[in-house]
Amino acid sequence: MLPVIESIVLRQMASGDRLYLQVYKFIGAQRGKKVYIQSNLHGAEIAGNAVIHQLIEFLLTINDTDLTGEIWLVPVCNPMGTNERAHHFSPGRYCVYEAKDWNRIFWDYEKEADDLVAFTKSQLHIDLKVVRQNYLTTIKQQFAKTLEKINSSNGVLYTELFAYKLQNLSLDADYLIDLHSSTNQALDYIYYFRNREDSVKYFLLDFGILLDKYDGDAFDEAFIKPWLALEACFKELGREIKFDVEAWTLELGSGMQMNPDSVAKGVRGVKNYLVQKGVIQVSNLPEDTKTYEMTFASSSNRKKYYAIAGGMIQSRIELGSKVKAGDKLYQILSFNKEGKLPTVIDVCAQHDGLVYDVATNQAVNEGEFVLGIVS
Repeated sequence: MLPVIESIVLRQMASGDRLYLQVYKFIGAQRGKKVYIQSNLHGAEIAGNAVIHQLIEFLLTINDTDLTGEIWLVPVCNPMGTNERAHHFSPGRYCVYEAKDWNRIFWDYEKEADDLVAFTKSQLHIDLKVVRQNYLTTIKQQFAKTLEKINSSNGVLYTELFAYKLQNLSLDADYLIDLHSSTNQALDYIYYFRNREDSVKYFLLDFGILLDKYDGDAFDEAFIKPWLALEACFKELGREIKFDVEAWTLELGSGMQMNPDSVAKGVRGVKNYLVQKGVIQVSNLPEDTKTYEMTFASSSNRKKYYAIAGGMIQSRIELGSKVKAGDKLYQILSFNKEGKLPTVIDVCAQHDGLVYDVATNQAVNEGEFVLGIVS
């Protein structure tokens, strides 16, 4: 099966050159769900590009009758971030011009939906599929106002234009998958939302973090937050419903690296998810997830450790280690510049948990990130 390939202009640079998005659309013989998959929203987080490449190669081998619905793939979705450099390093987490995180800029309909209760009351006795279509139409109508602002003569900041381009591609998706990596060094894991626990194991990862606190500005949050709000509103009015709308962020290894194991886990998990959700039908898949064991934690139980003094990090506990309160996590070798000998400062865990993220740089100024623990 061959994709429809679409190139979308993102931005014209001062030099006259233009940046583009490229979308690979695989469309099945039968109508069904729309899956939207993107990678490299943060510039240093490149492993997802290899995942998308391997998914494209896989989809080229199947027939359109093996796909129900459509799959849209957008690699290197943020060329501004991907191309950013500081000497040999690729930071790319922030729009430097605007001082904004590339994944904290997206439009959240729920923040503008002041008539959610009235809408829910009008849909109380309507079929679920019709409710979904009606709500999506409402979201699209409000989203269209963003384009009016973009097309105005005074223009908009680039992050607003960029956010519009990505969300315009994904707004009507049923399943959204955002492929990330740690900016530093981290385990392979997945972020998920409430009432979507049944599907999280389909990705076959060992570790999952429930996003129980979020503001809606991240890409996955902005996509699913209005649907979660509508479900909650229905529940308050006495009707239990659940839309078949899901959003996932996969964190695949470390920044600036195409780690083969992380890429393989991403490909395996996404393929299995697509089969389990009935989007693709192929032999030797899906894998049995009924007895698959994962470790789960909540985002509100994450604890980040920042350097209590400037210096060099040594004797740091290994990534993936389980710790108990009081265990030594690392030492800071501090050259105090006070006419004294260098000192070594031990830093211990305040709580039990799992070390899931560690800084790449082991030279730290006071107040800089060293590692993260989740319990």
